[in-house]
Amino acid sequence: MKRRATVHDVARAAGVSLATVDRVLNGRPGVRAATAEKVEAAIARIGFSRDLNASLMARARDLSVLFFIPDSSNEFMDSLADAVSRRAVPALADRMHLQMRRVRALDAAALARELDRLDPRRCDCAVIVTSEEPEVMAAVDAANRRGIAVMTLVSDLPGSARRHFIGIDNVAAGRTAASLMGRFLPGGGTVAVVAGSLHLRDHIERLEGFRAALAAEFPGVELIGPVEGHDERGETGQIVETLLRENPDLSGLYNLGAGNAGLVAALDASGRSAGLRVIAHELTAPTRAGLRSGAIDVVLDQNPDGEIREAIAAARTLALGLVRTVATDPIEIGIFLRDNLR
Repeated sequence: MKRRATVHDVARAAGVSLATVDRVLNGRPGVRAATAEKVEAAIARIGFSRDLNASLMARARDLSVLFFIPDSSNEFMDSLADAVSRRAVPALADRMHLQMRRVRALDAAALARELDRLDPRRCDCAVIVTSEEPEVMAAVDAANRRGIAVMTLVSDLPGSARRHFIGIDNVAAGRTAASLMGRFLPGGGTVAVVAGSLHLRDHIERLEGFRAALAAEFPGVELIGPVEGHDERGETGQIVETLLRENPDLSGLYNLGAGNAGLVAALDASGRSAGLRVIAHELTAPTRAGLRSGAIDVVLDQNPDGEIREAIAAARTLALGLVRTVATDPIEIGIFLRDNLR
């Protein structure tokens, strides 16, 4: 039987000290990028893997993972928060403490302040849902330097020092919406686009995918917008009401963000649902109601419970395992119509 590789084997293969290997494995600062790459290459070459359960048992304290979830009228964010709460007690059996803080939605300064307050002696990993703002990027980088692993959820910060991203392929989601909308409108037409915020990477990518797929495959579809509703039901409802009033020949509507309770209310009040093709995101109570009533044709969903599950697994690996080689199951894009509601 082949002997299991040890940290000593990794150190010899990489030509570094045991202390350096330990820093790389535990994500601690003080290692040059080139040296860390040598260690990771050696790990891959000799097939080293850590026993995460043993590593947990050897720790002086349990793992602490803190989720920052936006606090607003966005029902999807409530679904994420509920998923964290459901998993908090079971996680204790794995010596993981899950905590959650609700931060005002799209308030980059507030989130940056929260990240700057984190103490690496009390927090191993922070999981954030955020817009792409300079102060948040700086706070993520500073937390990483202090030894706190930061992971993005739903919307990514690719230019930051974040360690991992959990979420769907948002460009693919936008392309999927375009493919469906184009088939709904074979003769072309005008489609209005509502976004939450174009400071959110996931919304930017959905819009890019939507535009590109329509231009390539359905050039007869013209776009109005996007108009930002900031993921608030009231503001989104007013936007949809205005779009319907000012565009009597509107053929379709794509809401690539949240605020769907307002969207459904505006559509129902207009009496025009039967003549519009509508695509929205996230299977929540308002979008379920919209599917059942016919106000919404399709909902693209990203499974909040699955995202939290993968985020917890990744946080455990980031704190105890190979910090630059986290592997998680992909989050699939669910497509729901009235006919396949679960």
